[in-house]
Amino acid sequence: MLPDLFADDRTKLALDPGAWLLGGFALGEASALLAEIARTAQAAPFRHLETRSGGTMSVAMTNCGAAGWVSDRRGYRYTEDDPLSGRRWPAMPPCFRDLARRAAETAGFRNFEPDACLINRYAPGSRLSLHQDRDEARHDAPIVSVSLGVPARFLWGGRERSDRPRRHDLFHGDVVVWGGPARLTFHGIDTLRAAHHAETGDLRFNLTFRRARLPDLA
Repeated sequence: MLPDLFADDRTKLALDPGAWLLGGFALGEASALLAEIARTAQAAPFRHLETRSGGTMSVAMTNCGAAGWVSDRRGYRYTEDDPLSGRRWPAMPPCFRDLARRAAETAGFRNFEPDACLINRYAPGSRLSLHQDRDEARHDAPIVSVSLGVPARFLWGGRERSDRPRRHDLFHGDVVVWGGPARLTFHGIDTLRAAHHAETGDLRFNLTFRRARLPDLA
């Protein structure tokens, strides 16, 4: 088991082969990222998606980029249009794309070109159960995950859902990147505890950059 995360250990911490926690990597641009999240949400509001089993996700979500991840009774998939409005998802802000590229390169994954950014909004009590990011057409590109706002407990599991996850605290500006042998690792977010952040109040936001590689999206 990896040791607990201390401030001096977190600049580039290996979670597993192909997986890194980049502590504070996005801290200097966090305010600009939050402003872009607000602008994106004006065009494509946050919503609580329905699961395949008919439940409702506790995390509110929206998207930007050429493709957006959605969920309903038909399953999990990417779409080029927002189902709520019928319009294309908002374009991915250049600062989002630039951050994702730099973080991926720092973790050893060059030439990352995300075409999808899932934006999650966590309120106290919300959580994201262990899952794999496997709805992309190909799995040769990494996942880049950016934490903003109040702290959260990141669950980092294994290749099977039954593998016991390790727990790592994520703070404002932290970035986690995983790909290669770690690309299909199960991961999640433990129940968000009540806290306060100067820029987000009691909320946590997460940007998850992916390469959906949909055949009909050039």
